[in-house]
Amino acid sequence: MPDKIFVTGLGIISGIGNNLAENLDSLLQSKSGIGNLFYLDSPWHNQILVSEVKSTTKELIHRAGIHFQEGYSRNSLLGIIASAEAFNHARLKEFGGLRTGLISGTTVGGMDECEKHYQDFLTNDSANIYIDTYDCADSTEKIADCLHISDYITTISTACSSAANAIMLGARMIRNGKLDRVVAGGTESLTKFHLNGFNTLKILDNEPCKPFDENRKGINLGEGAAYIVIESEKAVKASGKKVFAELVGWGNSCEAFHQTASSPDGIGAFLAMKKALEMSGLTVDEIDYINAHGTGTDNNDISEGRAIERLFGEHLPKISSTKPFTGHTTSAAGSTEAILSILCIQHQLIWPNLNFSEKMHDLNFIPVTHLIKDVLVNAVMTNSFGFGGNNTSLIFKKYD
Repeated sequence: MPDKIFVTGLGIISGIGNNLAENLDSLLQSKSGIGNLFYLDSPWHNQILVSEVKSTTKELIHRAGIHFQEGYSRNSLLGIIASAEAFNHARLKEFGGLRTGLISGTTVGGMDECEKHYQDFLTNDSANIYIDTYDCADSTEKIADCLHISDYITTISTACSSAANAIMLGARMIRNGKLDRVVAGGTESLTKFHLNGFNTLKILDNEPCKPFDENRKGINLGEGAAYIVIESEKAVKASGKKVFAELVGWGNSCEAFHQTASSPDGIGAFLAMKKALEMSGLTVDEIDYINAHGTGTDNNDISEGRAIERLFGEHLPKISSTKPFTGHTTSAAGSTEAILSILCIQHQLIWPNLNFSEKMHDLNFIPVTHLIKDVLVNAVMTNSFGFGGNNTSLIFKKYD
């Protein structure tokens, strides 16, 4: 039997809360973080809806406990705050002598600071400390420094599947005996380039997004960071610490159908989910809930929906997208939604697909539209599908 992978720590900061408890409270109240652009300096302030972390960068520096303030991007600060919560939640400092890794997903890196200081960089060297943050690995290195992790550090950048792939790689490292435990997840801040790039693709919704709705119009971008701590069975047994869930399956596919669009038949999504399900040893009727990628775009929702219906057939579990809560946090989406999925297992509930009003004509299912409490949630699949057709599915299971 392969070594089991246990989740022992959770940490998150998003548009609906600065920590795990605040995120849970917002979810229970069906409180969305989506609203007008406020913290990012952009001419789109009153025209594009986003889900921002409700803090200035200066406030994030204070919350992260950073004393040397220069050279820290918003992206790094979000990652430090969320990863530290997961690290402390798992009490990693109490149990030394174990090989510990950090695997972090991000795509924009420190672009928010580069945008501010680029003109200075062209004429003098005063902004070099901020220009250096452009490298995606910069945030990972800063997180590792704060957590004092040095055994293994790497960065994943596969767009919207980045954080899910970070978790998958961490699990593989543990299962292959390379590490005993891993802090894995992703971080992403909003930037002008980020916002304008998605706007150029014409896939942003100027209203709160409504995934899997016939009248959906697109994405509301979000920012945030989320990390989970995963540990080997041996490490958990030695410490006797609490387990929040077991990671039982993962699957990745890269269909390379298009730079930004999923294939109409959802073959990439289908293969990722199928691989995860086969690894888990579960059957289709044993998955209680799918936290769908569900971006609210015309392309994703039909592609993912068809893939789900193909794989699950008549045994469709309950389905919803939580992006109407947090916005689409892009590279942090996989770990953000992994944590939201684990909360479903912990509290035996299922999150609603906010803003839904009309069933899609091309799909047979209707997503969950209200918070469901006191429901059996033993196993949850969570999907994260990135540009370029890089698709990843994770399955978490209740551990007794």
